[in-house]
Amino acid sequence: MKKDFTPQDELLFLALGGSGEIGMNLNLYGCQGKWLMVDCGMSFGAAEYPGTELMFPDPEFIEDRRKDLLGIVLTHAHEDHIGALPYFAGDFRVPLYATPFTADLIMRKLDEAGIAREVKLHVIEEDHGQIKLGPFTVSYLPLAHSIAEGNALLIETPYGNIFHTGDWKLDDEPQIGTPTTSEELTAIGDEGVLALVCDSTNVFNPNPSGSEGAVLRGLLEEVSLHAGKRVLVTTFASNVARLQTLGRVARETGRQLCVAGRSLDRIIEVSKDNGYLTDLPDVVDFETAMSLPRGEVLIMATGGQGEPRAALSRIAEDNHRLSLSNGDVVLFSSRQIPGNEIAIGKIQNRLAERGITMVTDRQAEIHVSGHPGRPELEALYSWIQPEILVPVHGEMRHMLEQGRLGKECGIPRNIVQKNGDIVRLAPDAPGKIAEVHSGRLVLDGDIIVPANGEAVTMRRRLAHSGIVIVVVNGFDDVTVQGVGLPLDEDYDAFVLEAQQDVTDALHKLRGSAARDGDAIYEAARLAARRAAQRWSGKKPQTRVIVLPS
Repeated sequence: MKKDFTPQDELLFLALGGSGEIGMNLNLYGCQGKWLMVDCGMSFGAAEYPGTELMFPDPEFIEDRRKDLLGIVLTHAHEDHIGALPYFAGDFRVPLYATPFTADLIMRKLDEAGIAREVKLHVIEEDHGQIKLGPFTVSYLPLAHSIAEGNALLIETPYGNIFHTGDWKLDDEPQIGTPTTSEELTAIGDEGVLALVCDSTNVFNPNPSGSEGAVLRGLLEEVSLHAGKRVLVTTFASNVARLQTLGRVARETGRQLCVAGRSLDRIIEVSKDNGYLTDLPDVVDFETAMSLPRGEVLIMATGGQGEPRAALSRIAEDNHRLSLSNGDVVLFSSRQIPGNEIAIGKIQNRLAERGITMVTDRQAEIHVSGHPGRPELEALYSWIQPEILVPVHGEMRHMLEQGRLGKECGIPRNIVQKNGDIVRLAPDAPGKIAEVHSGRLVLDGDIIVPANGEAVTMRRRLAHSGIVIVVVNGFDDVTVQGVGLPLDEDYDAFVLEAQQDVTDALHKLRGSAARDGDAIYEAARLAARRAAQRWSGKKPQTRVIVLPS
C-alpha cells in the first residue's frame, strides 16, 4: 500500500467527485510522479445541508500535491464540470485548458470571482486540438451533448491510452457542432485503448437518448397546435442547440421570440461571441411581447427545475412583467432532475390552477437526454474496444449496471470505483490499491466549510428537534425559552414546568458542585431537555447561559 500516493512507474485513476453521485465531477490521472485533473465541478445545495447553496468535491488530496499537478483539462461547460473553478482554481495555480465556448464561460466566472488575472486559461481553438502535459498527451474529440462543445478526451500515456468520454450521446442531427464520427472512433480503438472512463447516467435506459433533430420537429408540431395562444418554453439555458431550435420554431410558426432569464441572456451572448446562434431571430422586450396578439409570441424562459427566483416561477405566481392566463401553454423542454420533483410540482400546480396547459416530454417529443442509453454505450464499446471499463458519472447503481453491461459486451475487465479509490490501470492487473480522503464541501453564506462540519450538523439538528435556551441568573431566577417545539397552546405550561425543574435540579447541587459552572450548566441542561422531551417527545438542542453572580 502506498503512503505518499505519488504515482511511480504506473498509471493511476482517482475520482474525488462524480463517482457514486451525479454531479461534482473531479477526476485525476497519475503517471510518473505527476497528476492531471479532468473537470472541476460542483452541485447545488441539497436538503441534507440546510442553509447551503453549493456543494463541491473536497480537493484536499490534490491540494496537498499541487506541486505535482500539471493542469486542469475541461470537457465542457456544464456546472457539474466547471462550477468549482472560481472557488479553487486560484489555489491550484495551474493552467486550465478548454475549447472556446467553455473557456469564455469559465473566464467570465473567474472574472466575477476576481481571480481572472491569477489563472492562466489556454483556449483549444480547433476540433481535435492537442496538448502535451508531462507524460500526458491530451486530444479533444467532439461528441454530442446538451451543450455546445461537449468533448471526450483521448489521453495518451506511456502505459496506454485512456478514452475519457465526459458527458456524451450519439446524435445524427445535433443542430450544433460536428461530433467525431464512428469511423474516427473506430480508428482510435484500432490503435489500442487501455481504459474507457465512461458516463453512466442513462445506463438503465433501453433506448437511444434521441436526437435534437427530432426535438426540432416535435417542438414545431407542438407549438403549431396552439395557434392563438401564448406559448412559453422552458429549457436548460446551457442547451445551445435547443435555443437555436426555439429560434427556428419561432420563425417558422410566425411568432416573435422573447427571452426571460439572466442565464439565458448570458448563454446567448457567449454563444454569439463564439460563432453560434448567428441566425437567432431578434428578440422582443417584455412590453412588446405583452402587446402582441397572444398567438404571435414565443417566450423562452428559465425555471423548468422549479427554481424559486427564476422567470417561470415568478410568472406562475403572476409576479413578472410577462404573464400567462387561462388557455395559454407552457412546454417543459427539459428533463426533471432528481431532487427537484417537489419544486417543479409546486410551479405546475400554480399554473394548473390558472387554467394554463402544460406539456412535458411524456406527452410530446420536446426533449431528449444528453446522456447515452444502452444502445449508445454498446456502440461505443464496439468502436473503442477497451481492455478496461471504468464507469463514472453516476450513482453506485448506475456504475454497477454499466460494469455489468460492459462485461456482457465482452470488455475483459471493469473497475467499479467510488470517490477516494485510487485505481491502478497499468502495469499489471488493474484494480484498487488504496483509498484516500474524499468528501463534500459546501458554500455556507460566503464561506466554504465541510459539509458535515459543526455548523451544518448543528443546523440540521436544530431543524429536526428545535432548541431550548436556559438562562440562569441565580438558582431561583431561571428563564426557559423553546424554539421549534410542537407545543402551541401548551407552550406556556411547558415553560413554567421546565423552569421549575431547572430550579429544583440546581438546588440539589451540593458542596463544590453548587459553585462549579460546568456542574450548574449540565444540571440545568439535563433538566430542561427532559422537560422538553416529556412535553413534546422531542430531544431538542439545549443551551444554558449562566450569568455571573
